[in-house]
Amino acid sequence: MKRLKLIFLGIFAIALIISSCKKENDAPASGETNTQATEYDALAENIFNDVGDISDEAWELSSTNYKSTEADTIFFGDCVTVLLDTVATPHEMVIDFGEENCLCRDGRYRRGKIINTFSGRYRQPGTVITHGFDEYFVNDNKVEGSRVLTNMGYNEDDNMYFTIEIEALITLAEQETTISWNASKVREWVEGSDTPRFRRDDVYLITGSASGLRPSGSGWTREIIIPLRRELNCRFLVSGSIEIIPDDQPLRLLDYGSGECDNEATITVNGRTITIFLH
Repeated sequence: MKRLKLIFLGIFAIALIISSCKKENDAPASGETNTQATEYDALAENIFNDVGDISDEAWELSSTNYKSTEADTIFFGDCVTVLLDTVATPHEMVIDFGEENCLCRDGRYRRGKIINTFSGRYRQPGTVITHGFDEYFVNDNKVEGSRVLTNMGYNEDDNMYFTIEIEALITLAEQETTISWNASKVREWVEGSDTPRFRRDDVYLITGSASGLRPSGSGWTREIIIPLRRELNCRFLVSGSIEIIPDDQPLRLLDYGSGECDNEATITVNGRTITIFLH
């Protein structure tokens, strides 16, 4: 009887080990559940897309002392002032959101200044526009660095396109840590260029690559594999996909959907998909 008990206990122990191993193998690896790099990348992409679009809007509304209440706008709240100086060389345009948080029409809070220097008009081939910042915050995230846009003229599809080079530091409000983000992109104007005074029908397709570095010292690289679709009538990207590879972790696929204007995107890692919400 004792021997029978021992045999039974041995079988039971082996079963527990097998069960434990199976559960461990079935559980997601820690690299699969860590979406931090992907969310940082999406945040930086949104912030710097907005920088360009805000500046384009300010230029289209061009006045030497413009108050945003004077016309229909996509971004500007009542507290924004635009100062345009075309006498200085290079020309300068300062977009001032004030020292206190300003609720803009896209639902984001901004304060500080976007400082733009430019060699010509946005629509003029060869124009170079440099965006810089002075105590600029978006939803209390501090934005530093530069965004340089060059108008490359028209491509083979007869669409105007631009190259964009970004070097950025973003200090996160919630975590009080700073991430760096560098990007090299091409932005193609596919719809709305023939209605310069109505910007809500403007649509761009964005391609290119980027890399980022987290406070821990680990980084990531990324490549746009399906062009990102930026519709100015929506505060978020509406479609497109990005492959993101964090250091020592599996590849992630960040997908912005199939065209709906919403704040949802999905991340897929090793066949597992989760939904994230954009800010």
